[in-house]
Amino acid sequence: MCGRYASSANPDDLAAYFTVEEPPEEVLPPSYNVAPTDPVYVVVERHDKRQLKVVRWGLVPSWAKDPKVGARFINARRETVQDKPAFRAAYQRRRCLVPADGYYEWQSTGGEKQPYFLVAQDRAPLAMAGLYEVWRSPEDSWLWTCTIITTEAADELGHIHDRTPLLVQKDAWGRWLDPAVEDPGQDLLVPGTPGVLDAWPVGKAVGNVRNNAPELVQPL
Repeated sequence: MCGRYASSANPDDLAAYFTVEEPPEEVLPPSYNVAPTDPVYVVVERHDKRQLKVVRWGLVPSWAKDPKVGARFINARRETVQDKPAFRAAYQRRRCLVPADGYYEWQSTGGEKQPYFLVAQDRAPLAMAGLYEVWRSPEDSWLWTCTIITTEAADELGHIHDRTPLLVQKDAWGRWLDPAVEDPGQDLLVPGTPGVLDAWPVGKAVGNVRNNAPELVQPL
């Protein structure tokens, strides 16, 4: 599962890296402890333009009666994302990329949990595969939300946690984001690729969502 990550890049840098044509209307402060239901950046393609938008983390299906259900849908498993009612429609039309500096996972050892921070080996932003939805409230307002797709971790990281965010390689971004493509291909829904990520242990302060500082990602 992916339940915490870091996102400190400014939107101009993200727009350049992901070749975004429309920057976000809202600018988020750097966060080193992004948690479920927080506002986050996502890259989407709408009206033939690649956009950087701010949405809430925790997908609220269009048919949901209460937006609180989004807290249950922060992750979607790649093995079932095409079939689950909460994600099926979004997978066909509303795929996105969720940029991150890196993400946290907790390793269970001897009854204790040690947090790790995982980043790209080249330190480039991660492009985590995601889905987004637009939910209409009874008051006729619109809520944009997202979920992060997870997959099996590569062997060298499986000792930390058996799940990892599904990463989309740069040459597949266009296919993944294109809303005209109902199924971007099973070659993208794969287990984690070995040799892509680095990981190191970090302090346990990240376990408290009230802590949010660059020191959280520093190696012990």
